[in-house]
Amino acid sequence: MADDRFYPPRGFASPPPEFTDFASARVVVLPIPYDSTTTARAGARDGPRAIIDASEDMELYDLALGWEPYRVGIHTLPELAVHAGSPEAMLHRVEEVVAELLDGGKFVVTLGGEHSVAVGALRAHARRQRDLSVLAVDAHSDLREEYLDTPYSHACTLRRILEALPSGEGEPLVQVGLRSASAEEVTFIRERRLPFHSPRALREAGPDALVASLRQNVYVTIDLDGLDPSQMAAVGTPEPGGLLWDEVSDLLAALARQKRIVGFDVTELAPDLGPVACAQAAAKLAYRLIGLALDSSLRSE
Repeated sequence: MADDRFYPPRGFASPPPEFTDFASARVVVLPIPYDSTTTARAGARDGPRAIIDASEDMELYDLALGWEPYRVGIHTLPELAVHAGSPEAMLHRVEEVVAELLDGGKFVVTLGGEHSVAVGALRAHARRQRDLSVLAVDAHSDLREEYLDTPYSHACTLRRILEALPSGEGEPLVQVGLRSASAEEVTFIRERRLPFHSPRALREAGPDALVASLRQNVYVTIDLDGLDPSQMAAVGTPEPGGLLWDEVSDLLAALARQKRIVGFDVTELAPDLGPVACAQAAAKLAYRLIGLALDSSLRSE
């Protein structure tokens, strides 16, 4: 009895059923309700469900893009089961599933959960994609070698990502939104001359300049605490002085004009720690990024 008297099946953006079939959908959304290494305020495990729920209230026409990204087809998978053996085992599970989806020709959107899940997703891309780099939006440097007895903590995410990226021309990793780091991480940034930029640096240089040094194929990882708490309060580790919605949107648009976005994640929404508007913003951001990545007018396939 699937007809117009019933709401569409639950899924990201809740597109019409003909755009949700797994076989024909270009985009697959992978929800990962995992936050086992969280060290501040917990709750990111509830983020994927909150983002999907909020996405069902979006208008599917994106005014900034001028089209309806759902028309590429969006299939939402069930939530990935947590592997309780260890953080490393969980990231291996994420990598395994993302790898299967990539091998099936899908554009993968990972919804966290904590930021550590990005490591598994990125590793799957890095093993299949040449000339790959990462654009990270994050308030924290996440460059610790180890934290609380594990190298797979959310505080180590960008360190593990940096290690997984291939060598070559161009910057392997550019981070925007930095407002917090340990002394050891600052030393590492300076010694390696890593392009980690504060919100002020973005405003001074402009988005085009910051993404220009990236390689041609780019994976985007978004820790939502990169945004200012006035617009994204629902995170476990908020930091003052963050990026605003339009700044993040403009940054991603500049990236899409210059480079090829091959996949992305949105992580660290803890919905109970802020207003419902935070989940709605996270959903809109993911939908906008799908549109930017797959808009044929921005780049050729």
